Amino acid sequence: MKIWEFAKVNGSSIKVDNWISETIGIEDGGCVYSTLFKHPAQGPKDYEIMLSMFPQENYRTLTHITMYLDDVPGSSAQAAHYLAEREINILNSISLNGISDTVIVWKLMADMNFAGEGELLMEKFRELKIQNDPSVSKIKRIELKPADIGRLFKGKVDENGKEELRRGYPTTIRNGCFDLAEVYGDLLPDIDGKNVLITMDADSWVCSITLFKEETRLVKVGMEIPDCPGSITQALSIIADWNVNLISVFSKVKICYETMTLELVMDICKSNKTASEIKAMLPESMKDLNGEFRLKEFVELT
Repeated sequence: MKIWEFAKVNGSSIKVDNWISETIGIEDGGCVYSTLFKHPAQGPKDYEIMLSMFPQENYRTLTHITMYLDDVPGSSAQAAHYLAEREINILNSISLNGISDTVIVWKLMADMNFAGEGELLMEKFRELKIQNDPSVSKIKRIELKPADIGRLFKGKVDENGKEELRRGYPTTIRNGCFDLAEVYGDLLPDIDGKNVLITMDADSWVCSITLFKEETRLVKVGMEIPDCPGSITQALSIIADWNVNLISVFSKVKICYETMTLELVMDICKSNKTASEIKAMLPESMKDLNGEFRLKEFVELT
């Protein structure tokens, strides 16, 4: 699953496309909490804004809960009641039927009352199951995992880490856009037209917006390559020899065991070759590789 896209700042607003916003629960007219980071001098990234629907002070108690339920009427209601009785707040959630149509998998982001409450929740569930208590008769299994959203927001821990500059107040999403000027206008002036990378963490319901340094020169490349071991290595090795920094790599099978597509976004600012030279050299460099390599797209993201 592809979890990123590239966009441009329009004025001071960034459009978060529906496929990302719907996946992580950003609703038009809703509020998001944000944190601004500054990346170190080396590397192509300049600033990064993390967006979350949850206040930063809640991160320690946010927990992933996965509930496996009998695929029968009332199972979801029973699961919700089990959590509600313990005053556990269900936040974002999604459920789906198992392939065999005998089980429902319900994945939730929940806010516990205190860190460590999950152990008590599981202990009580095991006790009720042993007793064949009807209050959990339709719940097969419960799994818990700390959300650990805080790890995404950690500030600078060494000279190579990003540095937290500011935690923003809740900002309203309007027309699918996040307006940077509302909270960070004094720190991020003159950003109209800049390239940004939007990345989502679907499990944590979090979105990251990265602004690149002024000298960064992004190029998008699309190729068709053989669907066989080593073909991606061959293609990337050629590019690495030109001192090109890859920002993103996405591959997808087109014809199984025959052809796959490879999409790259790369920063060529430290290469001794221009974009036009790289575009001309790629087909020539790939023609002697093992299999058929074809350049399908080459676009400068100016």
